[in-house]
Amino acid sequence: MMRVDAKVIRSEEQHQEYLLEIERLIACEPPPGSETADSLELLSVLVEAYENQKFPIEAPDPISAILFRMQEQGLKQSDLAPYFGTRSRVSEVLARKRPLTVNMIRALSSGLGISTETLVGMDSIEVPKTDKDEVDWGSFPIKEMMARGWLQKLANKAVKSTEDLVKGFITNAGVEFGSTAFRRTLGGDAYSPSTKYALYAWLARVIQKARERKSMLGTFDRDQFSTAFMRELAQLSWSDQGPALAVEFLEKRGIAVVIEPHLKGTLLDGAALQDTDGTPIIGLTLRFDRLDNFWFTLLHEVAHLWKHVDEEETFLDNLDASSEDKREVEANRIAKEALIPRIAWKRSDAYLNPSNQAIDALSRELKIHPAIISGRLRKERENYTLFNDLIGHGQVRKHFNFSELEV
Repeated sequence: MMRVDAKVIRSEEQHQEYLLEIERLIACEPPPGSETADSLELLSVLVEAYENQKFPIEAPDPISAILFRMQEQGLKQSDLAPYFGTRSRVSEVLARKRPLTVNMIRALSSGLGISTETLVGMDSIEVPKTDKDEVDWGSFPIKEMMARGWLQKLANKAVKSTEDLVKGFITNAGVEFGSTAFRRTLGGDAYSPSTKYALYAWLARVIQKARERKSMLGTFDRDQFSTAFMRELAQLSWSDQGPALAVEFLEKRGIAVVIEPHLKGTLLDGAALQDTDGTPIIGLTLRFDRLDNFWFTLLHEVAHLWKHVDEEETFLDNLDASSEDKREVEANRIAKEALIPRIAWKRSDAYLNPSNQAIDALSRELKIHPAIISGRLRKERENYTLFNDLIGHGQVRKHFNFSELEV
């Protein structure tokens, strides 16, 4: 039973009172779904909201933000050359000898998912947008599409030009420019537009492959989505065959799951969308062959299908990037809660005193793979060297004959 009257926190005294009550409730080890557990979660939300308002975290300076994203994604200075123009310019900027230009900010925001506010070092900024709605069919990654065999069937038809070939491919999938909601801002004429077109090409390919699987899908019912549905899916990670079982689980429930490696330069992890006939589709690139990345991406995309996707909304996600989009924040929250419930996480030794033994104990309690807990720790502590042997390297692609898909 909660001993305080839960209200919006307006004073430090109230804040301290709620912290003591949270500590007392955690010590009670309330079972999930109990009245005490609900009270604990309510107080935690109130405290978190107060602390976010009272003690805001200052945004990092632009260079620190770039260096952090490089560490997070395992990028070298040479990988940043497309955003800066030359390798020497990358070196100069990171050494703080040369300021970022507007064009660099646009490119970094698009390519690495760093907000323009952080890159400019201001509270807010409006980066001018350009009107580039007109489709440049020659900007599609045609060589890569041909190499993957995407255009072979169409190539046998009578087409007047390469542009007609690509038009046929995109039109066949029913993809319309301007109707897709990207997590990342793709505008900006300074940045290579091939990224935007590569994303559209990948999306069209996923839709086409999903249609090939429709005869194998069960009947889809949107009402089947629930917290229990998400939790059941997450607990399939407990099995060594978890990734394959998860795909089978979703397809039996009418959701097409397509594995398609990302096209060069897109930094894409997954997608959630709906075909023109209403069939829900999840696309996964398996960009990282790690269990922690696979399970979070999959749950994130299922959350989008549950809460956000309709015939007008498609989501293409780079989950290494930060986003302030409320729908992305909600999808993250649902995925995190399904994998590791907040209450279990905050009171666990894996969170308080992380070790291999503590991670193993929590994974047994929640019936999830230890890689998920290890990945959560690395993400929250912003230290991607922690528990590197537990995150399931090389344990995902092997389930999907990925080598046959790679270019």
